[in-house]
Amino acid sequence: MHSASKSWLLLSGFVLFYIIYLLFGALVFSSIERPAEDELRLDTQRLKETFLNQSCVSAATLELFLSRVLAANKHGVSVLRNSSSRSNWDLASSMFFANTLVTTVGYGHPTPLSDAGKAFSIAYALIGVPFTMLVLTACVQRIMQPLVLAPVGLLQRAGLKPRPATVVHFLLLLLAVVLCCLLAPAAVFSALEASWTFLDSVYFCFISLCTIGLGDFVPAARPGQPYRALYQVAVMVYLFIGLMMMYLLLRTFHKMADVHGLTTFFQLPRCEASLMDDDTEPIVCNDPTPPRPKDRPATKPLDPGSQPSYNSINKG
Repeated sequence: MHSASKSWLLLSGFVLFYIIYLLFGALVFSSIERPAEDELRLDTQRLKETFLNQSCVSAATLELFLSRVLAANKHGVSVLRNSSSRSNWDLASSMFFANTLVTTVGYGHPTPLSDAGKAFSIAYALIGVPFTMLVLTACVQRIMQPLVLAPVGLLQRAGLKPRPATVVHFLLLLLAVVLCCLLAPAAVFSALEASWTFLDSVYFCFISLCTIGLGDFVPAARPGQPYRALYQVAVMVYLFIGLMMMYLLLRTFHKMADVHGLTTFFQLPRCEASLMDDDTEPIVCNDPTPPRPKDRPATKPLDPGSQPSYNSINKG
């Protein structure tokens, strides 16, 4: 089959599978969540009728009151007791909002109230989002050697072949990320947030580190939260480190796909195209003390296969 035809066929298959996956998710979410929504709607309607029967407030007045309360709550302003004593736009809270904006997590609590705030958010994110991605990329480039290249080299020295070594390393890195960036932080969040279960906390960590940010769980939003400013700063640090580790995991998977020939099979760009010089250093050197360039014969060409790396491993 012609290369261009194969490429378009694969692309069509990806798009078709994506649509099927969305439909599958829609069916599952609808079957799970719609009964819960209907039950909540009935409970809310009963509560409203009970309130109207026990008070002299008209239905129109109650509707107006509820619509304004819900609109204010959407922007992080609550009428509940002990909720009006703190501002959502003090220095720590504003920095927390800026962090969720430039990392594209975007919990939606709070949100800008004024037109000036909305306009500034656009300009701020226009610069901040790519700059944050640049900083994350630079950090990942610096930790590739100690966390990816060196461990794979150790596994190869232990006797594993290159392809099994990359798989074992990826699984170990995945386990470390799950433990250190999902389960351990979830235990901390479930202890600090009184209304969160451990599952809620795991769900929050996963949604945040995938930059989905649904906003149904927001840390430090509970009224009377002790050390709220310090808590928000700690969450910002966690988000940055967690996003960095997620990006590292994706880069490692991409490299492993290169070694196993998956990127070539699916006609995807190789990871090596975007690597810096530090990443292209060999994982294992056959000669621990290679001669200096001036000692090598000038007429003898270098053998690129003599130093196996992610980018030079023979796929055959």
